[in-house]
Amino acid sequence: MPTDVHEGGCLCRAVRYRIAGAPRAAAACHCRSCRLASGATPVAWTVFNRADVSFAVGEPLRFASSPGVTRSFCGRCGTPLAYQTCDSPDTIDITTATLDRPDAFPPAKEIWLEHKVSWVPVNEALPHFATTSKPAGGG
Repeated sequence: MPTDVHEGGCLCRAVRYRIAGAPRAAAACHCRSCRLASGATPVAWTVFNRADVSFAVGEPLRFASSPGVTRSFCGRCGTPLAYQTCDSPDTIDITTATLDRPDAFPPAKEIWLEHKVSWVPVNEALPHFATTSKPAGGG
């Protein structure tokens, strides 16, 4: 994965972000919450250090989608942009498809397969996790 500056944003371009740092992880999430927030399944996420991410144009709206979880999206066009959790305040998950170069950030695993929609195929080349891939205790 590249380590230079990455940019991306929403469909209408009212919100644009800039990332100056390397990704920490990348996953395709099948959880119900991500499906409902995006209208898609699965949702690909690329995780970055929070300090490396800034909004260059506009500010997204934020929604507490579940306890300890905040999702960010464009208030004009509705594009889902980011996911943050109190369990990991130093990171931010960016919706991979909103990056200007999403092909540079392929998922390395699939998570929350216990919520997967039955007609959605999985990538057999990737590791699969029934729920989160994080160790017990949030590590």
